[in-house]
Amino acid sequence: ATASDRSIGDYIRDWRQHRRFSQLSLALEIELSQKHLSFIESGRSIPSREVVLRIASGLGVPLRIRNLMLLAAGYAPVYPERRLDHPDLAPARAAVDLVLKAYEPYLAIAVDRGWNLVSANAAAAPFLAQVENPELLREPINVLRLSLRQDGLGRLIVNYDEWARDILRRVAAQLEASGDPVIADLLDELRDISGIAPGHEGHDQHGGVFVPMKLRFGDRVASFISTTTVFGTPTEITLSELVIEAFLPADAETAALLAAVVG
Repeated sequence: ATASDRSIGDYIRDWRQHRRFSQLSLALEIELSQKHLSFIESGRSIPSREVVLRIASGLGVPLRIRNLMLLAAGYAPVYPERRLDHPDLAPARAAVDLVLKAYEPYLAIAVDRGWNLVSANAAAAPFLAQVENPELLREPINVLRLSLRQDGLGRLIVNYDEWARDILRRVAAQLEASGDPVIADLLDELRDISGIAPGHEGHDQHGGVFVPMKLRFGDRVASFISTTTVFGTPTEITLSELVIEAFLPADAETAALLAAVVG
């Protein structure tokens, strides 16, 4: 079914099951009667806007899906979606640029929900200069495609298999959390690029902390750990989906190399 022919009951039931809630456990979580929730899911009752938002919040539904749920229930969307260069988002854009700049001489990038590059600091230039295929640098630049393709940075990643499996685990987890078809398509593409079939991603050997990316720079190998920053409680779709990814040196040799290359 398309978004336009799904009822509010369909949305709630699908997300409840996706989040592995029973009707009773969800009703208790959001302080709603199970009978009322059952009536909403079956289409026998139309929830108020406040109830739609309460249910969506309790299920951790992404903001863009909450808008679709409101439309399905007959209400106007409440979460705006504007490009980061929109005048109203100037303070947010300034904050993003400030964070990116603060990481220099270490690489930091801002990406949207589909891992397309929104902004990057000056440290990105030496990395992008290693990309062989100029098509990969045409907007929108997808940073995961760029890192896994052999004509991107893939041929330079010394621990390619480990890195690729970690990326697949992360994107699979993102799909599980968001139910986003854009992420489903990206995950399929990344599996094709890496040659790693579903269910063969393996297990994280680093305790969920980080998987280092070891990248060849000339005759040296730089080792990075990545950190992720998200906005706390945004009510704007673009900001809710924005992620800042920073790549920090995993050892003193990498720190010195980056200071020389980027500085």
